[in-house]
Amino acid sequence: MDVAHLRYVLVVGSTIALIGLGVSATMVTQAHKQDQRRKQRLASVVGVQLRPVDVAASAFGEVAASESAPWLRTVGWIFGFDPEKTALYPTRWWIALIGLLVAAKIAQSTIADFLGSWAPYAVPAIWLIMSRNFFTHYERKRQLQLLNEFPEALALLVRAIRVGIPVMEAIRNVSRSAPPITAAGFSSLVEQVAIGVPLDQALQTLSRSTGLTEYRFFATTLTLQNQTGGNLSDTLESLADVIRKRAALKAKGRAMTSEARSSSMVLAVLPLLTGLLLWVVSPNYIGVLFTDPTGKWMLGLAIVLLSLGILTILTIIKKTLA
Repeated sequence: MDVAHLRYVLVVGSTIALIGLGVSATMVTQAHKQDQRRKQRLASVVGVQLRPVDVAASAFGEVAASESAPWLRTVGWIFGFDPEKTALYPTRWWIALIGLLVAAKIAQSTIADFLGSWAPYAVPAIWLIMSRNFFTHYERKRQLQLLNEFPEALALLVRAIRVGIPVMEAIRNVSRSAPPITAAGFSSLVEQVAIGVPLDQALQTLSRSTGLTEYRFFATTLTLQNQTGGNLSDTLESLADVIRKRAALKAKGRAMTSEARSSSMVLAVLPLLTGLLLWVVSPNYIGVLFTDPTGKWMLGLAIVLLSLGILTILTIIKKTLA
């Protein structure tokens, strides 16, 4: 393949990649707009019922300032972690970033032959992508666990309320009996109320820390009941049933998209297995991709296009399930 043909292949491949990225960006933007509209509708319903509360600065001002430093929020926004949830990650955020930087440098040495003098510029991009995927993976894993445990926590709450236990004491029971990750959130709720934070504000803090819509429903339910009264046990039981159905619907969606996810895995593994087989059968034949400059460019282009295709498939699946 001469240089003219190689340039043509690069142009066509880049065009296809840009089109795929454009489609993915459009889908992400639409999903973000739908999420914003949903949040606005919820705020319009809940905001009227919530009363403004002034929290004493002596109790929370200093802690909030130390936990939400501007530079830390900026770093968290860049690398994809939440400064308020650093204790929930498997390791310190800065240790994770250092380890991922080392991994990015190793990846640079791997692709140095393909990118040439451009290899050092790829390190920040690889570092950023790996970091955001790392923290996002653990955040999604935590949210999935919270979602699966939440209906049982509500069931504990309903049983306690039906036998005449006050709401706060029932919440305290949940903080002692629920699984650790759910109990931690309810324990924080009990501690905030114990030091004088109004229940509605403590509930809003809990819902923000989890990042789950189901916890926002729970906060809205308790807030309205606290201000207007009503049969709380029946309301919470209905909420638990709705959450179970939402979790079942998500599980069904994952089952329905399992074929597409399997296809993406096959597309990722098949070229590697084929290349390994060719390396065993005819090393000289496939060795051109690693020794010849044109072969290196073609191999690099194939890796980029394959990665973009898999990323597009996974993005479509994610936004469909969202």
